[in-house]
This record gives sequence, C-alpha cells and structure tokens, in this order.
Amino acid sequence: MNKTPLTVAGAEKLRTELHRLKTIERPSVIAAIAEARSHGDLSENAEYEAAKDRQGFIEGRIMEVESKLANGQIIDPKLLDADGRCVFGATVDLEDMDSGQVVTYQIVGDDEADIKDNKISISSPIARALIGKYAGDIAEVQAPGGVREYEVIDVRYI
Repeated sequence: MNKTPLTVAGAEKLRTELHRLKTIERPSVIAAIAEARSHGDLSENAEYEAAKDRQGFIEGRIMEVESKLANGQIIDPKLLDADGRCVFGATVDLEDMDSGQVVTYQIVGDDEADIKDNKISISSPIARALIGKYAGDIAEVQAPGGVREYEVIDVRYI
C-alpha cells in the first residue's frame, strides 16, 4: 500500500481520536451491550441492536485510523527545504487574478482537509495546480465554472 502524507498535526489528531475510541467509546458501547442483554429477549431488543451497530462502527473506525497511521508518512512542514517551492505541508498565499481577493491555504492530507480552517487536500484541483510553483508564478485551476488563475504571492513552511 502507498504511503499517505500526513502533517504532524494531522497525525496527532488521528492518534487522539484513536485513543478516545479505544479508552472511552469502546468501553461505553460494551457496557451498553451488557445493559441491553440484561433486559432479556435479544430478538426484539432495539437497544441491543443499536449498541451492536454502534460497536461495529467504532471497531471499523479503529481499524481505519490504525491503518491510516500505519500507512502514513508524517511530514513536518517546518523541516522542509523546498527552496520556496509549493509542496505538501506548505502554507501558500494566493491572489485571485480576476477578483484580486487574497486567500491563504495549507496543503494537507485528504483526512486533514477543512476549508473552514483554510486547509486544502493534496488531491484537490487547486493543490495539484500549486505543487511545484514558486512565489510569482501563476497557477491555473480547472474549476466547475471554468479556468481560474491564481498568483502565488508567498510560500511558507510553518
């Protein structure tokens, strides 16, 4: 399986979620199953079915997070030496060539992407257009409304 890039913060977020799932969620659902069993007939016990469904979800998520961490390649943007080039983990200031609006994005892994937090996925069209660009370069992004052009104003590794 290919290594999936993760920032240090993204890997820590996954570790925190895994710890919560194993120490809080899993014991809680086991207790709920035991409680539901104590009510008798399991064939018509909605609480039991709901708890079993929840257990399946939690166990599946634990396996998924463990897999992501095992196959993750943790990249610390502060340690990158990319000579001002836009790479995974970089924080990029862009100016929309049409509107003049300036935006800042950090290029992160698929699971870390959150547009409200200005984090875009490495596999997004805008990130793919930015990779390899330097400050002063123009990136052409294929958007649903047509091609959009952005000028790279600054590339930082924070």
